[in-house]
Amino acid sequence: MVEEMNSEMAEVKTLSVGEIVKGSITKVEEKQAFVNVGNKLDGVIPISELSSLHVEKVSDVLSEGDEVELKVIKVTDEELVLSKRAVTSEKAWDEMEQKLASGEIFEAEVAEVVKGGLVVDVGVRGFIPASLVERHFVEDFSDYKGKSLRLKVVEMDREKNKLILSQRAVLDEEFTAKKRETLSSVHEGEVIEGTVQRLTDFGVFVDIGGVDGLVHISQMAHEHVAKPSDVVNEGDKVKVKVLGVDPDNERISLSIKETLPGPWELIGGKVKQGEVIEGTVKRLVSFGAFIEIAPGVEGLVHISQIANRHIGTPGEVLKEGEQVKAKVLDVNLGDKRISLSIRALEEEQEVKVEKQQEQQYKKEEEHAGFSLGDVIGDQLEKYKK
Repeated sequence: MVEEMNSEMAEVKTLSVGEIVKGSITKVEEKQAFVNVGNKLDGVIPISELSSLHVEKVSDVLSEGDEVELKVIKVTDEELVLSKRAVTSEKAWDEMEQKLASGEIFEAEVAEVVKGGLVVDVGVRGFIPASLVERHFVEDFSDYKGKSLRLKVVEMDREKNKLILSQRAVLDEEFTAKKRETLSSVHEGEVIEGTVQRLTDFGVFVDIGGVDGLVHISQMAHEHVAKPSDVVNEGDKVKVKVLGVDPDNERISLSIKETLPGPWELIGGKVKQGEVIEGTVKRLVSFGAFIEIAPGVEGLVHISQIANRHIGTPGEVLKEGEQVKAKVLDVNLGDKRISLSIRALEEEQEVKVEKQQEQQYKKEEEHAGFSLGDVIGDQLEKYKK
């Protein structure tokens, strides 16, 4: 009996701290597991030695019959303590070191959402700071748990058990590559579709495939635009024309206006010679006044056509912003010119008034003549009698 016990002790003592062994799980409890590593004395794996991450209960990681590789961390006459985490961790650190050197991209599932970022299990605890998750700001990471991310190792310290990972590094590389491709493939004069990314006071930035091109506010519409939000919203799909490409400075100038029908095209057939239209006085110049009769379309009232009397300057009769009616004298869409006259309407009005007065005078005259005849007739009748 004593010899058997001595034999067992001898077998146990043949294992030394740091040695790697293989075994089969014989029993699983809530906070520990027992494993047969070929000795008559089963080894124990504490829950803390299962994983680099927090484990609620051993059964979440191990089941009876599992074959595992373990590291001996404690040997006594009565106890053999083993670690699964130590074996996995050593292999993981070696792999992470290689990935850092090569810049390799790998995938890992988010195990925990913690303050300041995300945690993944890659054999060791890997931390992804909030600023390294996406290229854009993320306010709430709650739905990232269980999500698979593409990552790169950006910093590691084996002694301090520090491993910093980044998905943003992967996304930035892809964005840069796509940007170079777009800058080389986009050409001036080309019309393409893009997505409105940002609105500023001076225009909007449109994503045309990895590159944000600028649509200056003056290129957003044919008419005056007070602020970009009057025309588009973030996320809108828009057609843009490429005005210029500067690969060295990674700048692309775009235009929405150039893809839209011009105001003179839209007005074609709608304004005809001889008709009366209403518009707004936009500008006063020495030789006349420009009247906006449709967005982006202005007609000229020459100074000689402003009033039916001589005037020194258009400002004597008109003021900017005033609503006026004018008669169309001529339409030349090819040269984008429309000639208008306010004087013609005034003259027509005067003629109309004169005719009305003449007609009224004739009526009164006819009425007066009829009454005089009646009176004379009555008197003659009386005289005959």
